Amino acid sequence: MSALRFLGTTSRDGDCPTLYEVEGTDQILVQGDRVTAPEQLAELRHVKEHETFVTVPRSLLARFAPHHESNEIVPFPEIAHLFREFEHTAWRLETRRGYASDRRSESWAEWKAGADITAEPPNAWRENVAAARAEGRRFERVRLVDEPLTEGQEFLLLTGLGNVASGEDIRNLPRAQAQALGLPDHDFWLFDSRILARFVFDEDDTTLGVILSEDPTEIAAACQARDAAWHHAIPTREYAQRVPSAM
Repeated sequence: MSALRFLGTTSRDGDCPTLYEVEGTDQILVQGDRVTAPEQLAELRHVKEHETFVTVPRSLLARFAPHHESNEIVPFPEIAHLFREFEHTAWRLETRRGYASDRRSESWAEWKAGADITAEPPNAWRENVAAARAEGRRFERVRLVDEPLTEGQEFLLLTGLGNVASGEDIRNLPRAQAQALGLPDHDFWLFDSRILARFVFDEDDTTLGVILSEDPTEIAAACQARDAAWHHAIPTREYAQRVPSAM
């Protein structure tokens, strides 16, 4: 049985309607209110015994309807230039409970050994962030967090303080709230509300690459997710004060 990938919902109360993609196929699963009105059922054509019917609002299809999507996975280093060349904003949504790249880093080993990693020295990422901020360009991200934090999320909260000091605006949003808002369950970078880079991971949280898109429907959905997440997310310094184990 193929797994489902959440595409989006226009509900704010945990109800339908919702669209899903049946992974590995060209099928879309639609969740909505079942049609029971006899006069409407009588007007349907070529109805098979196993079929059922649901209704969804036009806005759901306008925002999340299937569209042509490239399946080409681009190695992450090939988009490195976007982090230097964007004009206004580079915005990230992080949804995973941990990342293999973090667990393999020297900082992770130092943290596990009891070292303070909240004020690490500048690195290439932070230097690029600081340079962009000096030019009026913004690096922003929202990280979904579980409560209690996973080990990977606690690590990112601590290292994120150094990124914030370099000029990156990082905020945190409880996963339950993100789900209530209907946010995507996949990671992406959004550059200038124009280029979307959606991450592809393996089952061990290793980045396999990204899928690039400039499709207007995908860009609009990403912008809507950004606006909702940003409105509710909590700045990293403030959130860190709420997590005793992080300070």
